[in-house]
Amino acid sequence: MKKVIIYTLVITACFCLPSCKKFLNIQPLDKLTGNNYFQSKEDVVANIYDLSRIVFSKINETHYVGAVGEYRSGEVLHESQSDNAPSREYVEYLGRNDLLNLIRRGQPWDYYNFDRITDWSGYYRAIQGANILISKLEEGVPGVTETEKGQFKAEAAFIRSLCYFTMVRLFGDVVYYTDAFHSTALPRENFVSVLNKCIADLNSYKNQIPFTYGDPALKGVRASRGSIIALMMEMNMWNAGFDGANAKKYYQATADLGKELVASNAYRLLPLSDWSTVIKGRSDESLFEFYQSINYGDAVLNVAPIADMFLHYPYKRPEYTHRVSFAYYRGEYMQKLFQDGGDKRITTWFNEDIFADNGKFMMLKYAKNSFIVGEEDANPDNTFMIFRYGGELLLAAEALANIDEDAEAIKLVNMVRNRAGASPYTSSNGDLKEFIFYERSRELIGEGHHYFDLVRTKRILNSQYAYNVLTSDKFSRGAWTWPINQNALNNNPFMKLNDYWVNGGN
Repeated sequence: MKKVIIYTLVITACFCLPSCKKFLNIQPLDKLTGNNYFQSKEDVVANIYDLSRIVFSKINETHYVGAVGEYRSGEVLHESQSDNAPSREYVEYLGRNDLLNLIRRGQPWDYYNFDRITDWSGYYRAIQGANILISKLEEGVPGVTETEKGQFKAEAAFIRSLCYFTMVRLFGDVVYYTDAFHSTALPRENFVSVLNKCIADLNSYKNQIPFTYGDPALKGVRASRGSIIALMMEMNMWNAGFDGANAKKYYQATADLGKELVASNAYRLLPLSDWSTVIKGRSDESLFEFYQSINYGDAVLNVAPIADMFLHYPYKRPEYTHRVSFAYYRGEYMQKLFQDGGDKRITTWFNEDIFADNGKFMMLKYAKNSFIVGEEDANPDNTFMIFRYGGELLLAAEALANIDEDAEAIKLVNMVRNRAGASPYTSSNGDLKEFIFYERSRELIGEGHHYFDLVRTKRILNSQYAYNVLTSDKFSRGAWTWPINQNALNNNPFMKLNDYWVNGGN
């Protein structure tokens, strides 16, 4: 514990240093520690946990999951009769893609800190830390075996690539580098190229790490081969949407990775009756998550979990400020998704007002670990899920459908639907690719994937799929991205911000 505390102070000091005149120049750890830090396996493990905390801090500083992955296509509205209703109106700003007014200070929702989403420096701190760790492991760390070295390098590479993937989906082109102590100014690189480099990087480490962990405390919490496969699948499918000339290659790679994931038998879909275990974290369904628990004194920003917007009394307290939910999914949208009355997700994940166009709506998907005593204003004690087995099964099914392996795709789709108690897909349900898109919308609702699915499949251009439709012109100019904070221009003559937002967001 003493080493963990010392390391946390060291790396925090390193990452809080004033910016130098060289791009992304971070003072080496050995300059701060007398080159005495990476002296044991425990030091390496402490470093890995700390890098993960840096990435999670970006999610925990605002209502991240909803803002970036759920609300921008217009399916969510705020409840005007809820407590402090004007501060919840931000969901409609997101639904109109009015990001410049959303992040402008002086708004009722300032305490949500949406402007921090535009700042990518935290991701680059984690990337730099991962680069340093890999460099130190290559030099050799006392007490770390060759097998352990490969595993630790794989974990660091996963964190690095997760940061790049996150930034690509937020900002498009990004600056890419993997060398330790990088200080040379670089321009932004085409994001398809960046993701291809990440895929190659992860592929070189994938087989050096176990599929999962026997220790239940590590499942989903520490990166595994399953985590790496999931991330590679996600990156391949993102590129398939933007690199049309090579789309079949990306679909095939995703399909092959999905088959590898299933064949491992390392993961499973838990019964829906055990959903509280899934959302609490560390389950056999988790591929990667940011595990949080009040039992460990974890400090989660109260507005960060998506549950904060879609639960009311008795799952949120006190009653007088939580008589209705702060927001709701449009009833029309929910009816489009959940037409199968046998689908147990309807009654497990929502209350009886699933189709209500008001704050009576509740998403009980996140209510399973709620506080049942006391009047503290706290969200249920759940994990922040990044990748889980159900989502990756459907992503593999989508890839298989795009390379005309429909029979295999249907098997994976029906694994998810069987767990939900829903009727299996047959040809009478219509086009398979369309069905898979909506199945992902059902299965992953509230998990921050929907908007990105709309973008990468270009369905965001069609009013059949989204209330907030982007024109082809706006899409090509980057209307699907977020603005980049002005501090990215500091000391980098090659840096350019996103043109769409620089030009007023229209």
